[in-house]
Amino acid sequence: MNPKINFTPGPSQLYFTVEDHVRTAFRDGIPSLSHRSKQYEAIYKKAVDGLRELLGLPSNYHVLFTGSANEIWERIIQNLVEEKSLHLVNGSFSKRFFEIAQLLNKKPVKIEVPMGQGFNADVVRTGIEPGIELLGVTHNETSTGVCQPLEFIYTLRQQYPDVLLAVDAVSSLPYPDFDYSKVDSVFFSVQKGFGLPAGLGVWLVNDRCLAKAEQLLAKGISIGSFHSLPSLYTHAIKNQNPETPNVLGIYLLAQVIEDMVRRGITSIRKETEYKAALLYQALESHSDIKPFVQDKNLRSKTVIVADCGEHTEKITQRLLAKGMQPGDGYGSFKKTQLRFANFPTHSKEQYELLVDTLAN
Repeated sequence: MNPKINFTPGPSQLYFTVEDHVRTAFRDGIPSLSHRSKQYEAIYKKAVDGLRELLGLPSNYHVLFTGSANEIWERIIQNLVEEKSLHLVNGSFSKRFFEIAQLLNKKPVKIEVPMGQGFNADVVRTGIEPGIELLGVTHNETSTGVCQPLEFIYTLRQQYPDVLLAVDAVSSLPYPDFDYSKVDSVFFSVQKGFGLPAGLGVWLVNDRCLAKAEQLLAKGISIGSFHSLPSLYTHAIKNQNPETPNVLGIYLLAQVIEDMVRRGITSIRKETEYKAALLYQALESHSDIKPFVQDKNLRSKTVIVADCGEHTEKITQRLLAKGMQPGDGYGSFKKTQLRFANFPTHSKEQYELLVDTLAN
């Protein structure tokens, strides 16, 4: 049986309008459209304008398209770090950001806490070293379901105003209402909260990031080739890419964003909070499973992780029998946890069905 409801946190369930948009795209020849055509430029602009409206992006922010969020990690380190970055590590994906800096021969440092935990300003204050140019923060750690409060991230900007602040929002956007004046770079990929097929990363950068890349370039430091930040930006202001992009992916993103704007970001956020509260309450009252993240202030609204222990397989089979696919635990938690995506495509009715099935 093919599950009808996909709760895995990425690739997750497609947004409910995507199938219709794909049909239209093929009818209109979008997959074979020239990326140097005026029609493509209009698609690019529609996606960018839609993101600005949906997320409230200020004018000093620029929208760039890449192949994935993994690529954006690499671009951030190449373009924004000469020697030293600091990474807050509390899970597998925040750790990978740190490791990419190592692989690119920088001198990254990390502050690491056990999985399931978060950070506070005092921990960061005691761990930061002189010469830090960039601070990498994972807003929502997909592997553990820990979400750092936005107020904590803003505190980092207050404490370290000269350090570039890069935020991984891969599994949280479009839910969080970021104050973009207090961060410098935010990025995500489309196969999670935006409910699209994988293969497209979205990098939001401000003018401070552009200035830092130009400084490195002026020093003769390699910041990449066709996908350097200045190259991406130079093409973006013409609604273009340096190379042949994922035209279909950008088209679908533009269409889904339009659907979300029509639906209303306030409504999306309220529904996300309702569904999260519903599932956390069910986990708290369950006899066999509990929320993995103990601190309620750190519990993600968009990736909810359940500690299931020896009951993991039994619960998985019960959900599959009802047409629901839960996400496996990540890494060493694969056999003892389940992860549940709570993205805009997941309806309140689907979450009510999930809670009812878990209770029986």
